[in-house]
Order: sequence, then C-alpha cells, then structure tokens
Amino acid sequence: MHNLIFAILCSVSVSILLKVARKKNIVIEQAIAFNYIAAISLCYFLLKPDFKELGFTEFFVESEAKPIFLTLGILLPTVFIFMSKAVEYAGIVRADAAQRLALFLQIVAAVFLFNENLSQLRIIGVIVAFIALFCLLSKPNNIENSGKGILFLLLVWVGYGTSGILFKMIAKMGGAFPTTLFISFVLACVIMFVYLMVKRTQWTVPSFIGGIILGCLNFFNILFYIKAHQYFSDVPTIVFAGMDLGVICLGALTGALIFKEKISKINGVGILLGLGAIILLYAEKLFS
Repeated sequence: MHNLIFAILCSVSVSILLKVARKKNIVIEQAIAFNYIAAISLCYFLLKPDFKELGFTEFFVESEAKPIFLTLGILLPTVFIFMSKAVEYAGIVRADAAQRLALFLQIVAAVFLFNENLSQLRIIGVIVAFIALFCLLSKPNNIENSGKGILFLLLVWVGYGTSGILFKMIAKMGGAFPTTLFISFVLACVIMFVYLMVKRTQWTVPSFIGGIILGCLNFFNILFYIKAHQYFSDVPTIVFAGMDLGVICLGALTGALIFKEKISKINGVGILLGLGAIILLYAEKLFS
C-alpha cells in the first residue's frame, strides 16, 4: 500500500508545481519536454533497462511490448496537449473531471481485460467512488461547451483512461518493464521537442529547472504506480480507484490549506465518501 501512497504524494506534488509554474516564469510545455530528460535519466540509472539480455532488435521489432511502448510514447505528450486545449475551451473544472472520470474505463478494463472478479464489497466501493468523484468535482462553472471543448474533453477522458491501463500492462511484464518504460519516455521526449520546435518556442532557464524537478516527481509517480499494480496484481481496481480518489482528496485538501481554495459542502462530502470508498476497496486485501 505504501507504493500507492508515494504515487499519490508525487502526483499531487506535480499538480502543485504546475500550479505555481506561471508565477515562476515556467513555460508549462517546455517543462513537460525537459521533464522527459530527467525521467529518461532516472529510468536508465535506477531501473537499468537491459537491451543486451533482451536483444535490442528483437525487443524493438518483435517484442509483444512494442504496441504498448509505441502507444504510450505517443500518448504521454499528446494527452498533455489535449489537456491544455480542454482547459482552454471547456475550463479547468471540466477538464479535471474528464481526467478523473477516466476511472470508468480503467474499471471496465480491470474486469474484462485483466479478469478481475469484483466482490460485492468492491462493487459497493466502486459505486461509492464514483459518487465521491462527482461530489469532489462539483464546482460552479458557467463556461459553455463549444464543439472543440467537447472534442478535447473526450480526448482527455480516453487518453488518461488508456494510459492508466497501459501502465498496468507494463506492470505485468516483470523484467521487461524497465526497457518498455525507457523507450516510452524516449519516444515521448522526441515528440514533445519536435512539437515545441515546430512552434518555435523561446527556451527559458526557469522552464528547464522546473522541468527537471517535474521529471523527477513524474518518474517516481509512474514508478510507484507501477509497483502498486505489481503488488495488487490480482485486484487492479484497488490501484485505479485508490490512485484517482487519493489524488483528488489530497489535492482538494492541499488546495484549501496551501492555496486557500474554498471547499464547498458537497466537496467535503466527496472527501469523506472518497475515504470510505478506499476503505471498502482495500478492506478484503488488508484483512485477508
């Protein structure tokens, strides 16, 4: 369970960094690009991907992991772009809701793709989790959706749901997962830098420094998330729901305490329901 807690802490730390980025003259898109340099370095030195043992040609060309690292390598940077567009056209509240409600796709994958048998207690936990998410994401929003807003919200929903499922697949690879993760980061890095060069961005030092910090947090977020999936290998629902609920509950409390954001009564109910849902989802595992 500690891996999931660390993943949640790293994820919320990423959100805090992104929230203060503009005040520190950090260009978000540049920080995302530089973050992959840090992630690639940490992945190489800490996880030690072994191309020699696996065979570089065989792994890159013939490996069953090829669809996963190709998809994830493209998805990691493009989902960020989709998210920024969703915020622009539909507002941050709806964009955040689309990201968190990707949990639905992950729960479906847990049952039909990873063959998880949901007990009655976990079914109740999932239902409570979705009620909690709606309560937590219930905020005043007067922005009207345009056609572009709906499109990018849908892309965010599918993108985040798919990436979570792909990380679960990487977790099942055992010794091959460091190599798969390394290649995914490299592809994401190339795509992001090409995107910024096409935009002819003006590079800044604060963005580089912010990106390195972001990369460290992002890497450990993904690493602990994958390790949590490895520990709870037979019950991916626990990780999918626990991660989403943990991030949004801690994020709401952090926003209130550090950034003085207001938590409405319905948001408060959502936090309590979220904690209850986590207890229901973990109960059988903890007391078995």
